[in-house]
Amino acid sequence: MSLIDNLQGRLQRHPKRIVFPEGNDPRILQAARQFATRRLGVPILLGERGDIKDRASRLDIRLDGMRIVEPERSDDFEVFLAQMSQMPRFSRLSNEQRRQLLLDKNYYATFMLSTFQADALVGGATVSASSALRPLFQIIPTQEHVKTASSLLIVDQDDSKLGINGVLFMADCGVIPEPNAEQLADIAVTTADIGYHLTGVMPRVAMLSFATHSSSNTVHPSILRIREATVLARIKAKAKKLTFEIDGEIQVDAALDAVVARQKDVCDSAVAGQANVLIFPDLNCGNIASKLVQQIAGTRSYGQIITGLRRPCAEISRGAHAIDIFGTAIIVGCQALDRHLLGEPYGSDEPSNVPK
Repeated sequence: MSLIDNLQGRLQRHPKRIVFPEGNDPRILQAARQFATRRLGVPILLGERGDIKDRASRLDIRLDGMRIVEPERSDDFEVFLAQMSQMPRFSRLSNEQRRQLLLDKNYYATFMLSTFQADALVGGATVSASSALRPLFQIIPTQEHVKTASSLLIVDQDDSKLGINGVLFMADCGVIPEPNAEQLADIAVTTADIGYHLTGVMPRVAMLSFATHSSSNTVHPSILRIREATVLARIKAKAKKLTFEIDGEIQVDAALDAVVARQKDVCDSAVAGQANVLIFPDLNCGNIASKLVQQIAGTRSYGQIITGLRRPCAEISRGAHAIDIFGTAIIVGCQALDRHLLGEPYGSDEPSNVPK
């Protein structure tokens, strides 16, 4: 059973409301229909009602079980506008400037998320990443003890020997171009935390580099940054009372393949050969690797899931397919569930040794 199939059963027992800023996009309509049909919750489609109904009709998609919201005609528009005027980030803008921002469906959807009128958000289907992310980072605060919001891609492929029955959590693949050591540590901990939340399996975090436990007298600055990030990530995880295995610096083959790990004399690591969370040293590496995996391996992938924020949300690629969007909606919906409602660890009959 795939991760998405596993999570569907959990979400059917505890349905959630997912807001989609681009409610008239055909892929969104297809994904929302599946979400409603499978009784996973209520999709909230933002957009002009007539346009959404017309597009749905042409695609032969029923809209029952869904909610359509026209932001500019909504009773909440003025409420959100008043809230925006009280926020320091927007207080210097004129009322008309704030109004124009709120007419942007990404801003309106984010206010729905922040005021608990939606349980999770999936955006980015038709706009640039920066346009989808900006409202989230401006309005949704970061989690306690977290300074850095980032993103992760969840890859689910057929080789059950990799990761957690084929599932790998890869970060950061979409937000921070050149993270420093502290940012890398935040990325590692928040990514691992989501991995555990969704699977119940011990996160084994590999802080990736071009070298594995280098003993050279002249160590490259990027390796020193990974080493520092590894130490900081362990400290941050301990401070949050999270029991993760974290190792670095380590090459990706040694992180995923136990034979390679032994050949490279990585014998005292609880991560080497069995990593399920991959933390890339920078955005170039993460973004290229994630897209390469998608294109060459033909894996199923979901995200980008935004990490480090207090509310569940995702920024999907403009090239995403309806099935990718559907899976991403399930994931952020399950993020909104309390951990104990997700049941036993994914793919295992044994309970995880990570404390709840």
